[in-house]
Amino acid sequence: MQEPARIAIDLGAESCRVSLLRFDKGRPTIELVHRLPNGPVHRGSSLHWPLSAILAGLEEGLRKAAAAAPEGIASIAVDGWAVDYVRLGPGGTPLGDPFCYRDERTIASKQASDLIAPPDQLFRRTGAQPLRINSVYQLLADPASGIDPNAPWVCFPEYILHWLGAPIVAEYTNATHTGLVDIATGIWAPDLFELLGIPIEAAPPIVPAGQILGPLQGSLAALDAFRSTQLIAPACHDTASAIAAIPSALDATAYICSGTWSLVGTLVDTPITRPEAMAARYTNQGAASGGFCFHTNVNGMWLIKQCMDAWSAQGRAWTIEDLIQKAAVCKTLPGTIDVDAEPLMLDGNMPARINEQLALRGLAPIPDVAGNEPLVARLIFESLAARYSTALAHLEQMLGRKLERIHILGGGSRNRLLTRLTAERTGLPVETGHPEGSTIGNLAVQLAASEASGRPLRPESVRQWAKCLTET
Repeated sequence: MQEPARIAIDLGAESCRVSLLRFDKGRPTIELVHRLPNGPVHRGSSLHWPLSAILAGLEEGLRKAAAAAPEGIASIAVDGWAVDYVRLGPGGTPLGDPFCYRDERTIASKQASDLIAPPDQLFRRTGAQPLRINSVYQLLADPASGIDPNAPWVCFPEYILHWLGAPIVAEYTNATHTGLVDIATGIWAPDLFELLGIPIEAAPPIVPAGQILGPLQGSLAALDAFRSTQLIAPACHDTASAIAAIPSALDATAYICSGTWSLVGTLVDTPITRPEAMAARYTNQGAASGGFCFHTNVNGMWLIKQCMDAWSAQGRAWTIEDLIQKAAVCKTLPGTIDVDAEPLMLDGNMPARINEQLALRGLAPIPDVAGNEPLVARLIFESLAARYSTALAHLEQMLGRKLERIHILGGGSRNRLLTRLTAERTGLPVETGHPEGSTIGNLAVQLAASEASGRPLRPESVRQWAKCLTET
């Protein structure tokens, strides 16, 4: 009898993917069965995620997967970006489309919070870099947005699991991104909720990565392939899933998870919450099977995607492959920019925002005209590689030891120009992982969780499965 299949749902800020793992005579094969475009949408002056469209696309993908796997599907797990959440009304139905973390409403809520709970205090307590996008500042902004602060909330990947029939939970790796988890205990910090006036009763219970949540329910459960399907909370944060996809230990290796964001760091056994870590904008987030992902958030392919959207609107459409190829032969650059400048985190008009950053450095702007697109792309890639270099230098200082190599994973691992520039800027050899690392890690945790049968995940089991899946 053929071993049942598994499904990994990977929610991305630019696309969401449904992937199917099947076993042919014991050999695993992974197929992307459905991809749906994603992105925040403007509703008046606010920025939201189109929840109904996402759910409809995921249901289509799940039905395709069920049709492709007559042997049945053992489990489904969901990972995705952190910090955003869905507020729930009676019966667990959404109160509305969730806000996107890039919405500017958190500017005021963070300023107000800083007066009550200074950022350095929050960093020492939670290990989470106090970024404006964090869930804590979004929760504080909700009342001003007309949202009941007592309404239950659940982070985005865990909401998808709830939509499929799971109880409302917060998976640990994802919960650590909220800015409300005590880094020493791994549970919510009740005194922080009280200090900030956030009702802790609205927060979901925290569960570990690999928690089996129960059977799939609803209309999909009537399909033959889904009759015995279990829902599993993997490492619900996509970066934690991507790190779980690395089949080797990371003792002297830095990782760069390159996607909409670039996350630059390494695994550590204990959190680092010293002032210099906060000053260098590093954060401590839970890892799938113990320890912490210690990394800094760096802007990423968001910059080039925003530029491509702006150019396309003017009839100057490019593919990323063509841009990279043309950018590789650009010779003259005005310099580099700070890719983490606050205006570059915002939505819209990115070529003009980039020129503003060049002007702030006393550098010549790049005229926004046809033919200059590869030059802008080269500027972005050079600036990202320069930022990676400074981030890794800070990392070595805080670790008190040298790093020997860099492992790049995620969609950006396919960008050979950025990979080359990173090696040149850092002086370290660069290896690339699977471009769908989050999906690989999601599936590795599912398989390790099924083996564990309710016991804690074993790191070696996750790595063994990751190696098996990446060799397919």
